[in-house]
Amino acid sequence: MNWVLVQSKMLAAVAYNRDWQQLYLKFRSGEIYCYRGVPVEQYQEPLAADSKGKYFRGRILNRYPYQRIHSAALTAS
Repeated sequence: MNWVLVQSKMLAAVAYNRDWQQLYLKFRSGEIYCYRGVPVEQYQEPLAADSKGKYFRGRILNRYPYQRIHSAALTAS
């Protein structure tokens, strides 16, 4: 799985696991979330979107089950 850096005010990078249909989003805050059951198109389309954050809010958020897998607060010292 490779992270793709993106130009976005909200997101820093995006990754996708085709075998498990898992979309990983790394936010500028350092938080990383995994969204499950996401079709590959839902990974490819936001990479080309003018606003990655708008695409995420409209097409991913509250549509797929997710889990926070990294919290910036946990690593802050």
